[in-house]
Amino acid sequence: MFGKIREIEEHYNELEGHLARPEVIRNQKLYQKYVKEHGSLTPIITTFRKSRSVNQEIEENRALLNDPDPEIRQLATEEVETLCSNLSHLEEELRVLLLPKDPNDEKNTILEIRAGTGGEEAALFAADLFRMYSRYAEMNRWKMEILSQNATGIGGFKLIIVLIGGQRVYSRLKFESGVHRVQRVPDTETQGRIHTSAVTVAVLPEAEEIDVEIDTEDLRIDVFRSSGHGGQHVNTTDSAVRITHLPTGLVVSCQDEKSQHKNKAKAMKVLRSRLLDRQEAEQHSKISEERRSQVGSGDRSERIRTYNFPQGRVTDHRIGLTLYKLESFLRGELDIVIDPLITHFQTEALKKNSKP
Repeated sequence: MFGKIREIEEHYNELEGHLARPEVIRNQKLYQKYVKEHGSLTPIITTFRKSRSVNQEIEENRALLNDPDPEIRQLATEEVETLCSNLSHLEEELRVLLLPKDPNDEKNTILEIRAGTGGEEAALFAADLFRMYSRYAEMNRWKMEILSQNATGIGGFKLIIVLIGGQRVYSRLKFESGVHRVQRVPDTETQGRIHTSAVTVAVLPEAEEIDVEIDTEDLRIDVFRSSGHGGQHVNTTDSAVRITHLPTGLVVSCQDEKSQHKNKAKAMKVLRSRLLDRQEAEQHSKISEERRSQVGSGDRSERIRTYNFPQGRVTDHRIGLTLYKLESFLRGELDIVIDPLITHFQTEALKKNSKP
């Protein structure tokens, strides 16, 4: 491990040299490239240099273990124990930092929330999840833009698709993909019986044009009149857009904007991300079964979490974590589950990397 890090440190020092050269500073494109690469290596180098410094301190204190003064020997023994513990933590941190990076971690995210089994109750829970993720985005100072929505008459969503932009959005949300199950007494239930409904969440990295090439001949674009809750343009202009990707059969519709051009742009954004997700899923299924496990089994039909309202608990089934903090969780305090999930999957990746 340390041989690999020394090579990284050499490259890091080279990058610092490049960033100080006037010709590089004048070439902003090249300069930004070096800045980004330098920034990505900084946590590794900082932790490595800390571990090297702690190692030196351990050696210095070990030299005092044979001191004739018993008090100095005692102090040196305690100091070595503390430093060895610190070194162990730093080395574990380095192993995590050296794990292969998910190239999508820095990307913005397209979040799709779709009501499943449970009819109107599922649609209402989809709206609850939308509010939950909106609050989490707000806490992280991320920006949200609704790309498409299919609302019900009493405040639910059959489907809502949003774009979330900000720092490391995908890295925080990627484990949210799957089936979210809710157990509660619906407002319409007169007998007080608990109903079980389900909502599917899909988290897709936003795809750029360079990520996915789409041949315009592979697209069928239909325009139609918007339908909704009113407004002067509803049912008067053909502004809504439906795009069908013929080779895959993927269909995306958008009618939120009054402009046909804007609806088309939003629909293309969603289509591109779905195609990228599809391509990556195919690659992962061929390359690595364990890599697919980062989103459960890779199958979005898998139940990942249960929200039990009568008991006020939320359970993540992938890591066997149950918390009686449902209200705060739905207020957007998702880190209490997201952090343990990230730790779990990092640990699994470390186990995989340590295998001969």
